[in-house]
Formats: sequence, structure tokens, C-alpha cells
Amino acid sequence: MLLKKLIAGLGLAALVASASAGGMESLEAFVKNARSGRAEFTQTVTSPPKEGRAARDKVSTGTFEFQRPGRFRFDYKKPFVQNIVADGETLWLFDADLNQVTQRQQAQALGSTPAALIASAPDLKALQADFALESAPERDGLQWVKATPKSKDGQLQSVQIGFQGDSLAALEILDSFGQKSVLKFGKVEVNPSLPASTFRFKPPPGADVVRQ
Repeated sequence: MLLKKLIAGLGLAALVASASAGGMESLEAFVKNARSGRAEFTQTVTSPPKEGRAARDKVSTGTFEFQRPGRFRFDYKKPFVQNIVADGETLWLFDADLNQVTQRQQAQALGSTPAALIASAPDLKALQADFALESAPERDGLQWVKATPKSKDGQLQSVQIGFQGDSLAALEILDSFGQKSVLKFGKVEVNPSLPASTFRFKPPPGADVVRQ
């Protein structure tokens, strides 16, 4: 999502190529070998500054779990409680403050989304059907891959995925409105045993359910 400057000099170019290859290798290994996962996350959302005002960050924290293919959940805990659960057929979004559940068909909702990149795709070939993938130079001690949706109909402009070795470490998401979301993952567990109930969602009693 961040434009890369051309680097002159054969020595530097070779260094960048080496780091870039590491990013693609890490992505391929992650998709192939991480069949399930669990982590904590911190998400920072930065909206484009309005005229006469500085950009403001919104920070939230929570937990993330996934199981390939197509099952995942994000549980936002602070500052507001929200749940996003994909059970393989349906994508559920629950806003506790509004006591509202949004229900969508998962196949139509995910496609070219960050969730497809890290949790839904069964292999690299499936990812390449929806995204143009390219390596990016190493930075912040991580190997990076930039993913650009091939479909121009969505609101996602690009995603950069950061790896520490073969472990998922960060996501940088840029949408078509110029809003940037950065997720940093910690306490990452690869291939934990997750019960089937992890990815089941039942609307709370009295919640307003909206089907889209």
C-alpha cells in the first residue's frame, strides 16, 4: 500500500531482491502450513485528514482465530465489543452496543478481502486468482508481500502482509477512501487445536438481525 522507491545500484537491488523473495516464500509457507491459528491483535485505523484538521488514530484490541478453509473470527474487546465470525457459509457481524447482527453469505462477502489472504484461501494459487501478489522490501524487521485485488469493484485498494519468518506479524490495509488500517499480531500460535464451536455464532436474544 506504500509506494516503493526505485533503488539504484546493483548491490542494493540484489539485497532488495533477496528480501522480497523471502516475503513470497513466507506467504507461501504460511498458507500451506498454517492450517489454523490464534493471536492477539492491536488495530490502528487512520482516516485521511479533513481540511484544517490533523489525522486521528482509532486504536482497538482483541483476539483472532482461524481454521482453513474459510473459518475465522475476530473478537474486538476494546474500546467496543464487536464480533466477526465466518463459519464457512455465513459471515456474521455483531455490534454489542447496537445489539445488531449483520448476516451475509460468506462466498459473496470475502473474495478480495484481507480475511481471504490470511484465513480463507487453501493455497497460493487460490490467492493469485483474486490478488496480484508482489514482494516488497524488508522493513521493520519483517518480510512483506503486497496484494492488490484484481477486482476493481470492492473498497479495498491494497494490503501488505508482514511476516517474521513464516509467522504472520502484521497487516497494512489501504481502502479506496484513503483510510489505512494497521493490525499487529502478538502471541501467535500456529496450528492450535480449535473446537468447532469456535466458529459458530448464534445471535443473542433480542438482537436485531439484518440479512444482506
